[in-house]
Amino acid sequence: MTDTDQLGQARMMENLYWWGIPSLFRCPIETDPAACDIALVGVPHSTGNGTTERDQHLGPRAVRNISALARRVHLAMGLDPWEAARVADLGDVPLPEANDNEASIERITEFYRGIDAAGARPVSIGGDHSITGGILQALGGGRLSGGEKVALLHLDAHTDVFTKVPHFLGAKKSAAHWGAYLADQGHIEPAASVQIGIRGNPRTLDWLQPSYDYGYNVVTMKEYRAMGLEAALATIRETLAGRPVYITFDLDCLDPTVAPGVSNLEPGEQGFQVDEALALIHGVRGMNIIGGDVVCLMPTRDHPNMITARVAAAVMFEMIALIAENAGG
Repeated sequence: MTDTDQLGQARMMENLYWWGIPSLFRCPIETDPAACDIALVGVPHSTGNGTTERDQHLGPRAVRNISALARRVHLAMGLDPWEAARVADLGDVPLPEANDNEASIERITEFYRGIDAAGARPVSIGGDHSITGGILQALGGGRLSGGEKVALLHLDAHTDVFTKVPHFLGAKKSAAHWGAYLADQGHIEPAASVQIGIRGNPRTLDWLQPSYDYGYNVVTMKEYRAMGLEAALATIRETLAGRPVYITFDLDCLDPTVAPGVSNLEPGEQGFQVDEALALIHGVRGMNIIGGDVVCLMPTRDHPNMITARVAAAVMFEMIALIAENAGG
């Protein structure tokens, strides 16, 4: 058997999600973040959402189980990200106080401080959206950001800047509050950030006001539909240019027909289709992307074909490719 034949057979096996050890995207399992350029991390945390929709902690395992299918080359970018960068699976953040949201957020921060110190760029799968607070407490103002505040590209149906309530069913650094307390702490720069895809009928008519008060650039779904993709991309590029960028992607920004296995669904208004959402992510192509996360996967609510987990893996793949493209720069 020739080397070419062996390589072809190895690639065939690597793409069988039901075969072998399910690391994220079939990447090598590492414990040292200094051994990789891109660190893949699972964050199995769900008490930051504070509701009965708590199966989000099963998200990392669900994506590990099928992510071999997404170990591809990027056709549009002309890039093999697995060759362009050292990508490794660092495993899951250990959360021994998993039912204690505040303790868990600090555990997440501690874990990511090690990644930041090593200079690896994390791409994470959650977990509810509170994990972004824990991650950016480590990255904002750290080594990867060059000591600067981080600019967010935040795709979501909700702003997560809900300062008008002190906690969400007991969780303080919750999935509903991270966009506010990170700004208060000086880890992120709202004026250099874009929140896009916000939609649905809220509990109060002033639900967007806290984001405006903080200075976030908010693009609601209705505004996006009116302005179109190219104008939205121009807004993203202009707002985030020259900044250390972090992408946070809540799967509920997608339409429920695309991603049914998600907590906090907003079925009353059409969400993004996959191609729209991925095109928006490419608005930061070529920028200093220091990391990203995909959150709010609910495997126990997913379709039997695991479509939401597959979509989550597809979004992660785009983030990996965007970071890997500049790995040698």
